[in-house]
Amino acid sequence: MGEQNNKPRSRRSTEQVREEILRAAEAEYSRYGFSGATTAAIAAGAKTTETQIFRYFSSKAELFREAIQQPLDNHLKNFMSQAFADMGDEASLEGHARSYIEELQDFISAHQRMFLSLIMAETGKRGEVQGMAGIDALHDYFSRGAEVVRERTGGADKLPPELMVRISFASLLGCVLFKDWLYPEGMADEEVLRQATTRFVMDGIYSGPV
Repeated sequence: MGEQNNKPRSRRSTEQVREEILRAAEAEYSRYGFSGATTAAIAAGAKTTETQIFRYFSSKAELFREAIQQPLDNHLKNFMSQAFADMGDEASLEGHARSYIEELQDFISAHQRMFLSLIMAETGKRGEVQGMAGIDALHDYFSRGAEVVRERTGGADKLPPELMVRISFASLLGCVLFKDWLYPEGMADEEVLRQATTRFVMDGIYSGPV
């Protein structure tokens, strides 16, 4: 017993401390948003001090970018790269778009804590951080989506494709993130909700020009 109690604690490396700070920050920002999270709570979660946090990160905003924005940006870039990799000339544009929308729902669901944290960051941020606008991969998503809409309509639609794809994404994001609030228990199972959301977005993209 005495030998176990007197056993020296292993010292964490610099990289380990940094990673634990990032994990604690991701959890804190996801729970309380940028404004509600505190570096004191993050330090407690990482079993370190606020002084130590600011040795690694120059500000609370930089910590937010590295804990939330950069990982989500990288996840979305990888997702888009894989989703478009199997698109061949023989694949129908509409069929590929449908698969992409279904996979994007799964992606948002898997990373919903980060998305919610970004949305919460839009409230009371006072210019310190960007929320969704700080995710570079979203700009690529909007650009590719606009190309899909433009190819479908041949430029005949009076509504700007850049606007349509953003409305579609916002609808998809809301349906996934606020699923528990929007749909009472027993209304529909997961697959039906997924199909309904996909159909709604597809109807918007592939409706005739107006």
